[in-house]
Amino acid sequence: MYAERPSRLPGAVLWTATPTGREPRAVLPDGCMDLLWSEGRLLVAGPDTRAHVPDGPPAAWAGLRFFPGTAPGFLGVPAHELRDRRVDLADLWPAARVRRLRAAVRAAADPATGLEEAVLPAAAPPDPALRRLVTALGAGRPVGAVADELGLDARRLHRTALARFGYGPKTLARVLRLQRALALARAGVPLAGTAVRAGYADQAHLTRDVRALTGRTPSELLGERREQVDAVAVRVVDDGVPLAPEGVPGLELPVVTAADELFVDGVHLTGRLAAQGE
Repeated sequence: MYAERPSRLPGAVLWTATPTGREPRAVLPDGCMDLLWSEGRLLVAGPDTRAHVPDGPPAAWAGLRFFPGTAPGFLGVPAHELRDRRVDLADLWPAARVRRLRAAVRAAADPATGLEEAVLPAAAPPDPALRRLVTALGAGRPVGAVADELGLDARRLHRTALARFGYGPKTLARVLRLQRALALARAGVPLAGTAVRAGYADQAHLTRDVRALTGRTPSELLGERREQVDAVAVRVVDDGVPLAPEGVPGLELPVVTAADELFVDGVHLTGRLAAQGE
């Protein structure tokens, strides 16, 4: 069973996964890095450029998924050094620091909460410029235009993106577009409409790019999601007031289509869905 909920750390998400007897849940590229706990081990999941399927025997996992670009500041390691990797935290930190964190997680009410409580005092909130970069690229803004708005030349933006996200700004834009498209499709928007609203040329372009990043078509991913997800992080905001609990089973569109803002799995879907006629 997989479930997630917003963290008290700005922009972060806490999640848990326990064996169900089904195939392991593929982890899709999302621009994020995670601090992981499983059976007494602390690991770091670096930024992915392709789908990652956990190997080894089934096990319970807990994780803290950082807001894109923020984990390297906490870990003290550039993101590109961890790209497409799962690494023991002991390979990155002194042994004594890892032991203290492990003891804190074991002493907590549950591992996910333990990770959060250990990270909160040391982790800085997302830098405003970094948040603007993620928001703009996630909304489909051209990389060059975003760089100009932030006052960065192309070379400096590329260096910053490698250190913070693990890959260049164009790859980051593709990954964020993937997540936006999947959030729209999971909210019930038809794939043709999803392609247009997420910034693809057409549905065929959507299918090609999703397959290139995940190894699956959008329809296959949506079918797997219905089978595997038990709870998703959902926030519905109407006139600035949250209307739904942070974690709910599935997503019931009749409840949320008149909302001002919709967040599915932490991805912001802007505007009133009802007004789109989809």
